[in-house]
Amino acid sequence: MTVEVVTIGETMVMLVPQEPVPLADATTLAVHVGGAESNVAIYLVELGHSARWVSRLGDDPFGELVLRQLGAAGVDISAVVRVPGRTGLYVKDPGAGQTTVHYYRERSPAAALGPDALDDPMVADGRILHLTGITAALSSCARELVRTAVRDRAPGRLVSFDVNYRPALWPVDEAAPVLAELADASDVVFVGFDEARALWGCPTPAAVHELLPHPETVVVKDGAVGAYGRDLFVPTPAVTVVEPVGAGDAFAAGYLAAVLEGLGDVARLRFGHLVAAAALSVRSDHGRLPSRSWLRERIDLPAEKWARLELTGSDHG
Repeated sequence: MTVEVVTIGETMVMLVPQEPVPLADATTLAVHVGGAESNVAIYLVELGHSARWVSRLGDDPFGELVLRQLGAAGVDISAVVRVPGRTGLYVKDPGAGQTTVHYYRERSPAAALGPDALDDPMVADGRILHLTGITAALSSCARELVRTAVRDRAPGRLVSFDVNYRPALWPVDEAAPVLAELADASDVVFVGFDEARALWGCPTPAAVHELLPHPETVVVKDGAVGAYGRDLFVPTPAVTVVEPVGAGDAFAAGYLAAVLEGLGDVARLRFGHLVAAAALSVRSDHGRLPSRSWLRERIDLPAEKWARLELTGSDHG
């Protein structure tokens, strides 16, 4: 089956305190599924586009849980490989002002992903290939997969790359040159301004664009401030934030959906903001999207009305 977007990367089972309390005080944990690339795939499907997630999972019950949930969400899972071993796990620890994430992913099956995965015709499918810096951090072979994918892509196929720097996975001195190389070789790049400062010491969004001159598009996301293209800025709507983790994946999915639909540069950034608002309204990585008509009405707002747009969990989810 032909799909519009292919994503490659690790997805794990996620445990979250049922109540918004620190992990040490929790008595009940909710079970979810989370992974940057599969989050993007799920949102794209909800936005009316087809997406395939490519990865490796353990042959344990957690692997079965991941596969069932993504399949039920409408994501094409036909290229997922099950192997002996344990599927990765991570646990969220809500705290005052931020959430800490604890990973239990040693010897995760996804770490064995390598360039040979790109030989599968189902991986070569799609108008867009979406990758992240998380995959590049998993292992040397996974890093070569990402490097090969951005270097040897088919003509006419867009490679989307979310920097997604995770300090828990690799130190900044190792990550910085690799992520700059991979980002600059891609077509569409998403990077947080905080990431760019930590990795490359960029003092302004403009400095990020100077550092990455080759991509067709570089989107610099500055949290509650807004998102910067090379020559434009779209402010972030005022959003009631429940949990920030996962919002970057939602933004990327909204932006890529707008690319597939042929929308203009400003509409793409607005679409990203609105889909990210759904993720910000829940404690899991994935929030329920509003209707397509709701999204389009707000994407098309005049600039002065967009700048005053305020969203809460009740009016966008």
